[in-house]
Order: sequence, then C-alpha cells, then structure tokens
Amino acid sequence: MTNSYKTSRRGFMKGAATVSALALMAGPGWAADYPTRPVTMIVPWGAGGGTDATGRMISALLERRLGQPFNVVNRTGGAGVIGHSAIATAPNDGYTLGVVTVEIAMMHHLGLTELTYEDYTPLGLMNADSPAITVSAKSDYKDIESLTEAVVNSEPGAFKASGTSQGGIWHLALVGWLKSLGLEGNHVTWVPSEGSAPAMQDLIAGGVDIVTVSLAETKAMVDAGRALNIALMGSERASSHPDVPTLIETGAADFALATWRGICGPKDMPQEAADKVAAALAEIAVEPEFIEFMNGRGFNISYLDPAAHGQMMAEADAQMGETMAAAGLIQKPM
Repeated sequence: MTNSYKTSRRGFMKGAATVSALALMAGPGWAADYPTRPVTMIVPWGAGGGTDATGRMISALLERRLGQPFNVVNRTGGAGVIGHSAIATAPNDGYTLGVVTVEIAMMHHLGLTELTYEDYTPLGLMNADSPAITVSAKSDYKDIESLTEAVVNSEPGAFKASGTSQGGIWHLALVGWLKSLGLEGNHVTWVPSEGSAPAMQDLIAGGVDIVTVSLAETKAMVDAGRALNIALMGSERASSHPDVPTLIETGAADFALATWRGICGPKDMPQEAADKVAAALAEIAVEPEFIEFMNGRGFNISYLDPAAHGQMMAEADAQMGETMAAAGLIQKPM
C-alpha cells in the first residue's frame, strides 16, 4: 500500500485540538460543531462501480467519525460532467461534498465543460491506480524492454492496443507512453472497447497485442495464466503486485500516469469544516477496515493531504492537456 500519511496519533490529536480552538475563537459560528446536520456526498458515476463503492465506504467511515449521516447521491451523465458540476456549484457551506475523479482533468480539454480542478476545495486524495502494460501469455514479448524495442522499431500500425473507449484514460496512458518514446500517439493503433473486460478478451483472442488497464482489471486473466503484466505506468510499484516493475525503474520510458479519486468540496469551503473533514480522511486512509476494503477490490490506497491533493490535481490537468493534445483530442468548451 502506498500511503504518505505518517503523522503520529499523538501529533494528530494535538493538531485536531488546535483546529477546534481556532474555530471557537472565530466566533459563535456553526464551524466548531460541524457537522450539525446530514452531509451529502455526490458520486459522479453510477451505483455499483468502483467510484461508487469507494465513495460509500468513505462516507460510512466519515459518518462514524463526525457523528452525522453522509448520504451518497449518484449524479450521473455527461461523461462525468453532471456530477462534477453538482459538486462545484453546491452551496459551499461544507454540507455537500463529492468524489472528484481524474476526469476533471480531462473533461474541459474535451470541450465538455469549463470546470477545472480550480473549482473545488481539495480535502484528500484517497486512491490512485496506474495502468499496467499487459500482453498475452502467448506473446513473443515477456518483458517491457523487449516490447519497447519492438514497438520503437515497428512500422506505424504494426501493433494494436485496447482497454477503453477512444480518448478514455487508458487510451491516454498508451499515448503518453508512446510520446515518451519519441513516437506519435497513433504509432500503435488503438482499438476502442466498451471496457477492460472485452479488451482483455480481445488480447487473449489475438485481436490486439497490448492492453493498458489497471492491475485489478487484469487480475482474472493473469491469475488464469493467460496474460502477463510486464510493466506498470506508476511512480512506484503497487503493493498488490510487487513483482511488476515500473516503466521508470526499467528505463523503458520516463512516464507515469494514474486514475484517481479524491474527496472535495465546492471552491471556498469554510476552512474549519475543510480541516475537520480532512483530518477524518487522514485517519480513514490508515484504518484497517478501509485498507481491507480497498485491497479486496484491488484498489491502491494513495493518500495525499489537501495541499498535496490540490497540487496533484493541477499537475494531472497539465499532463492530461499535453497527452490529449498529442492524441488530437483537444476541443474548445461547448
């Protein structure tokens, strides 16, 4: 498990007491007792998916710590625009939060919205999963070095890859990898799919040569001995797959990318409320129940505090802009 939270319990309690004291000094406002009524947690994606499951677990653990219901509401549609917009435009009183995902770094580049990371108050990154580079067990390439050499020396279109729809996060992972090798984003032909499962089936059937999806999404085929994860596009190895090297450490490419989920409020959320939620999220990130939940689903816990969370979102926005431009996907907002 990757986790940057290293604050001691004693230090945390001291910090929490300081926050409470400052809130009381600020005046007879609601902040010292926040929350005093139920909080809405908006999930921009459908019920039953990974973001929904993660959001519901975090909400249940926040409820336990902060003493008020955290009610999950799925606001779907518009490729994530509707839900993300609902979070950004909610009253910024601390009583509407949401799970903001990597798509916020992509949607405005696609021309779907003018929303950006700047429209939110970051409260804590909770999860980040990098894509693997996966090949069939029957592939001639058993390691990332041999595959990279073959791709670099191939004619455009000689290799095919899949993992998601055209312009989706896993497609952009492929484009970013190719650009880091000095190749055009379309040097490997992208075969759109309806998701990771059909992409993995196509890989096993020989329809594509490479799949770029999360390690969790490759698990069934890898465990069955039908596919191999030969590299991870992450900044470090995943604790769930310690034998899978990163592109960076092998020298195959200087590139890393991740899909991520973090908890945010609308812009300019009251600092006292933000601090209280952030402190609770920091504790949740190291709670055994949360760790067991995430590990059981193959999700990597990658906690960042609010400041680092905000910086990460800004960096992801810039990276996505560059990668999407290389893929010819940049559009003006509608």
